[in-house]
Amino acid sequence: MTRVYVALGANLNEPLARIRAAQQALSSLADASSLRHSRLYCSKPMGPADQPDFINGVSVFDTSLSPHDLLDALQAIEQREGRVRKDERWGPRALDLDILLYGEQQINDQRLTVPHYGMKQREFVLYPLADLAPELTLPCGTTLSSLLQQCPLNGMTPLSEQ
Repeated sequence: MTRVYVALGANLNEPLARIRAAQQALSSLADASSLRHSRLYCSKPMGPADQPDFINGVSVFDTSLSPHDLLDALQAIEQREGRVRKDERWGPRALDLDILLYGEQQINDQRLTVPHYGMKQREFVLYPLADLAPELTLPCGTTLSSLLQQCPLNGMTPLSEQ
């Protein structure tokens, strides 16, 4: 079993419902007792500003899936929840699931980069991650607490409906 952290984000088609469905679907990939979810947050879009705010969170669980099998399973969940892949970077989406960490592994190939390439700068990843693992140290040796000190909330707020 490997401990994995997965970021969840959505801003289209009832985003809270998409996130809740994804959280439930993750249970099929996880060791039964290991699945936990951060609080959910409302955050400003990282890309074009003319789109709705996002709902974001992070889930952690232990899995026996390989990194690429996990990626395939997450993409299948995205597709079931209405994700349409477009060329627009950081555009609106029904559901986005990203592998943040896969144990202590560092992976960089054509399909997958782990740790996730942007996680060190994104408040909508770091703060939910801290809900689950405040003492976390990344495979590169950087502590989550040091990243949080350098990352403002940028208007992100916890969702009142949990």
